[in-house]
Amino acid sequence: MKNQHYTAWIYRILALILAILLFFYVNNTQSSSNQQTTNSGKTSLTATKTMTVSVPLQLNVNSNKYFVTGYPEKVKVTLRGPLALVTTTANTQNFKVYASLSDLGTGKHKVSLHQEGLNHEIESSISPAKITVDIEPRRTVSFPVKVRYNQQNIASGYTAGKPTTDVTNVKATGAANEISRVSQVIAQLSVPQNTKKTVNSQAVIEALDKQGKTVNVILTPSTTTVNLPITKGASKTVNVKLNAKNGSSGTTYKLSSSTTKVKAFGSAAQLKALSTAQVDVDVSDVKNTATKTVTLDTNDNQVTAFDPATIRVTVKATAN
Repeated sequence: MKNQHYTAWIYRILALILAILLFFYVNNTQSSSNQQTTNSGKTSLTATKTMTVSVPLQLNVNSNKYFVTGYPEKVKVTLRGPLALVTTTANTQNFKVYASLSDLGTGKHKVSLHQEGLNHEIESSISPAKITVDIEPRRTVSFPVKVRYNQQNIASGYTAGKPTTDVTNVKATGAANEISRVSQVIAQLSVPQNTKKTVNSQAVIEALDKQGKTVNVILTPSTTTVNLPITKGASKTVNVKLNAKNGSSGTTYKLSSSTTKVKAFGSAAQLKALSTAQVDVDVSDVKNTATKTVTLDTNDNQVTAFDPATIRVTVKATAN
């Protein structure tokens, strides 16, 4: 009986020792886990990142008065700071890089670039840090548009007429010294090799100097639609004869046009038979003076085409 009582106490002491050991083991494990979690969170919060992005360069200048050249369109900005902030800033680019030119006059200037809008936790550096700009008085001049194309690309036996464009004049804007270099403004039409039919296509407009080099100006508009008539056969230049049709009796009609000659296209026999281009003008609605756009009739004149195809005619009606 005594031995049984003694044995029970031994079991109780052993259980207590095991409980104490288990308590220290669990507590130590949780402390290690908490320390790792804390360290992980701290690392995540303090991680830094460096990224380089390309952003547009803005100019603070009176653009109505001055025209600036010599500056890069974009610059590189290196960002360094908290990982999340840098990543978001690089993706959104919710800041700007600018050069302040408001207090500068005409001429060449070396200026520093600045940024605005970056979070204060982000460090930044701009490359290049400084740029050289040329500030000149702004000038706008209107120029006529001429069409240029490669005539050698017209197929043998075919003739190109006078090209027409939906834009006859453009405005060239730029620095005064650049505008003064402009010798001509051309619409460069691309004509495929061995072309046998009329070309109607978009053409880029360019400003050129006397040497044929492109001048750095802004053209408005910068493109135009060009129509280049191409017909088979030879051509011949003939005088225009204006004829009044459907006039009222007792009224005399005087017809005139700034276009006195046109180019006719057709076969050798057709052109040989053509001495003048007969142009019929309907005057039935003219009471005093009117200006009409008249189409030259190829069927009446028995040719393939005319260049130009239409002419402006002024009609003056006088009562007898």
